[in-house]
Amino acid sequence: MPASPQIDPSADGQESAPCFGIYVHWPFCQSKCPYCDFNSHVVASVDQARWAAALTRELEHMRGLTGPRRVRSIFFGGGTPSLMEVPTVDAVLQRIHALWPVDDDLEITLEANPTSVEATRFRGYASAGVNRLSLGVQSLDDAQLRFLGRLHTADEALRAIALARETFPRLSFDLIYARPGQTRAAWERELRGALAHAADHLSLYQLTIEPETAFARLYEKGAFALPAEEDAAALYELTGAICAEAGMTAYEVSNYARRGAECRHNLVYWRYGDYAGVGPGAHGRIRSGARHLATRTLRTPGAWIEAAERSGHGLEAAEEISPAEQGDELMLMGLRLEEGVSCARYERLAGRPLDAARIESLAADGLLIRDGDHIRASAEGRLVLDALLARLLA
Repeated sequence: MPASPQIDPSADGQESAPCFGIYVHWPFCQSKCPYCDFNSHVVASVDQARWAAALTRELEHMRGLTGPRRVRSIFFGGGTPSLMEVPTVDAVLQRIHALWPVDDDLEITLEANPTSVEATRFRGYASAGVNRLSLGVQSLDDAQLRFLGRLHTADEALRAIALARETFPRLSFDLIYARPGQTRAAWERELRGALAHAADHLSLYQLTIEPETAFARLYEKGAFALPAEEDAAALYELTGAICAEAGMTAYEVSNYARRGAECRHNLVYWRYGDYAGVGPGAHGRIRSGARHLATRTLRTPGAWIEAAERSGHGLEAAEEISPAEQGDELMLMGLRLEEGVSCARYERLAGRPLDAARIESLAADGLLIRDGDHIRASAEGRLVLDALLARLLA
């Protein structure tokens, strides 16, 4: 980890004018992956025109809350946004451009699955303005794809990656590792193979068992076992070493990019900027006047769209965040980043300084690094980030 990570002063989330993004949630999928606990629903068909109209109405309501902010990034997440028809994406983007001013280099990301059917929409998305694709590849091994419940093959994934590289200026794709029985040698082969096809960004996640998922039920029955904690840690360290060799820095715990290719939208979250969330189950963080609000929309698609049509939005909560909670959220998000967090910014948000003795203790234990005003997790600290945060914020 570099001794002095570069901080982008134009986007470091100064509380007077934090960076601003818009998240659009598309909740529908062709099937439910067994590891997934996101708000996703399998349906036979979707009235795309109706959903486009509801999403644009909620955007109009959010504009009333946010005021005339400048949009740095837009992210279509899910669910499976590549099931959206091109006119639906186009309608949402046109409405955002009409409601807010946008950065000249606005980043517009859409998550996609690499099935052949969905890949046929890539050029249409690009014509609508999408300039960054995030592909849910998850594995380049057909047997592992079946285990993970994916509907595409490894060959389809490679074809989709190639088409995406031809179509979009920027591309990322996801892989899941630390799978049952996965060895260091097997993961190294798969990761090096992926890097041969990667453009400038990879999201690499360890398989975790989330409550109330199909994998949780199978895991409880002993149907499979995950690698031991020390083996998973070794895979994480191997991942960082191989990506660094390929010129991709771990700018966040699970995200690797060439310098300048970091996901700007996710940096809005991690730098504790503001974002409006629209669509079922979307969350937001919005400064509305003197208040800092946590917003949340209705989770069930049917309830959300009926509310949006009736009232112009599907919000079920817009709660003020206390100064102490703001400070905690800043740390919870920011210590995931290589660049770390400004202690002065924490104090401005929380209304109190961080405990200097705790910082010194964590630094002495090799878990935290202080670099002037900034603190950041060390390589060892990233392996136990939850425990580090618990000690720091106790």
